This record gives sequence, C-alpha cells and structure tokens, in this order.
Amino acid sequence: MAEEAVMKAPGRLAVLMAYFMIYVVWGSTYYFIGVALQGFPPFLLGGLRFVAAGLLLLAYSRFRGERVFRGSLVRKSAVSGIILLFIDMSVIMLAQQYLSSSLVAILAASTALWIMVLDVPMWRVNFRIPAVVFGMAAGFLGVVLLFLEQLFLSDGLVRHEYGVILLVLGCISWALGTLYAKYRSCSEERVNEFAGAAWQMLAAGGMFWLCAFARGEAPSAGWAEVPSAAWLSLAYLVSFGSILAYTSYIWLLKVRPAAEVGTHAYVNPLVAVVLGTAVGDESVSGVQWAGLGLVLASVRLVAGRKQNNQN
Repeated sequence: MAEEAVMKAPGRLAVLMAYFMIYVVWGSTYYFIGVALQGFPPFLLGGLRFVAAGLLLLAYSRFRGERVFRGSLVRKSAVSGIILLFIDMSVIMLAQQYLSSSLVAILAASTALWIMVLDVPMWRVNFRIPAVVFGMAAGFLGVVLLFLEQLFLSDGLVRHEYGVILLVLGCISWALGTLYAKYRSCSEERVNEFAGAAWQMLAAGGMFWLCAFARGEAPSAGWAEVPSAAWLSLAYLVSFGSILAYTSYIWLLKVRPAAEVGTHAYVNPLVAVVLGTAVGDESVSGVQWAGLGLVLASVRLVAGRKQNNQN
C-alpha cells in the first residue's frame, strides 16, 4: 500500500491553503523581490530575509520539539542552504537588475530540466522515455529563444544576456543542491524537517551578510532612505515567501504525491507573469510567451513522467 494511503488524510482546507502558498505566494515572490531591490542592495536583502526567516523557523522547530542543534543536521543543512538558497537567490536578485521579474520567473521554471539532466543515477530511466527527451529538448529551446531575444536587445551598455546566463547558472546550482539533498539526506534530517530548513536559511543568510560587507553594501546602506514599499516587500518575503510557503511545501511532500506537489514549477511563472504585467507594468513579448509555453510544456511532460512512474 502506498505511503499516502496509510497516512491520516489531511483536511481539504489545509491542503488547499498549502497549495495556495506554493502556487501563488512563491510565484509572487519574483515581483516582491523586484520591489525590495528598489530599496535594498541584493546581498543585504538576502541577508536580512534569510537570517530573519531562519531564526523564526528555528524557534518554531524548537517549540515543536525537534532536535535543532544536532551537528550532522547543521552541517548538511548548511551545505544544502549555500548551494540551494544562497547561490540560486543571489543570481535571481542579480539577474533582476537586468531582466523583468516575469522573464526571471519563466527562466527559473527550467530548473526541473536541469535536475533531469544532472541526475546521473536516473539517466537510464529518464532518457528511455521519448516524451521526456522531447520535453527536455523543447524546454531548452525555450531558454535559447529567451537568450537570443535578450542578446539582440542589448545596447552595448546594458548586456541583457548576462542576466539570462546568471539565471541559468542559478538554476543549475538549485538542481545540484536538490540532488545533494536527495542522495545525501538521512533519517535524522527527515525527522527534523523544519529545523533543517531553518539551518539552510541561516547558512544562506550568513553568506549573504559576508558578501554584503565585502561589497560594502551593509556599511553604506541608507536605512532611513529605504522606501516603505521595500520594507513591506521584505516583510512579505520573510513571512510568506520563506516561512509559510517553504513549510507548506515540506508538509505537502508528506501528505501528497511528490509529482503533484512539483506542479508548482509550472504554475509559479504564470503567477509571476500575471502579477508583473498587471501590477508592475511589465511587458511580455511574443518571444517570451513562446519561451514560456515551451518551458512550461517541457516541465509538464517531466511531471507527467514522474506521475506515471508512481502509479
């Protein structure tokens, strides 16, 4: 009997709220990162966000009775946090200095493809399915289209294609961090789920603060000049983006099939594009819509393959 079948069925409202968090809230974070960057430099923003979120989540984990100060838990979570959160979020924030939040979200959806490519132990399974190979090819074609568009848009002063390259590197880093967590995780970390997430955030936040001081962002920050919209966006990213959405994701993985939960990868870009165009006055070109369609179709094929393997 499947694990999901023997577990106590969660409440329908709780499941719906959790999906709202990983669908809508995660999708909206791209827009709010852009707003926050209007008042904070990128590494200072990351340090404030993840240290605050990590401390709050660590306190909550301790309240739940988790063993939060286990050495192996801290070490492995720190590695995952640096690879997953620090590198990925760094390039997302740096890329948004060149690209719109809508385009950043579209490109970030290609992370699922990089996981497939870099998951060497699963190559024999993944590359035997024609639909998956076709989906991956379509997804990479979408990324290439977006790269070429930004290349032609470059005016010599602002190199838009640099933002695409940065973001692709971030997607690869997230994929590597995901695979590290998959193959290096142990039962202790699965028991201390929220504590592990808290240490990931604190490790990433620590790296952000080091970079912020190295770049001179923290000493030169004009705190009094930061607009209220940036402060509110930071609060949103800490509370909703880093704490509620991430813990909802962890909980859903326990009570729902992983392939179903993974559908957030092709819902988040749609939310980001809608929010960016409706509220942020961003424009989405025909090439970007085509790239979005190709990337989302490829991720859907990958999710469908995983669902078929589970059935």
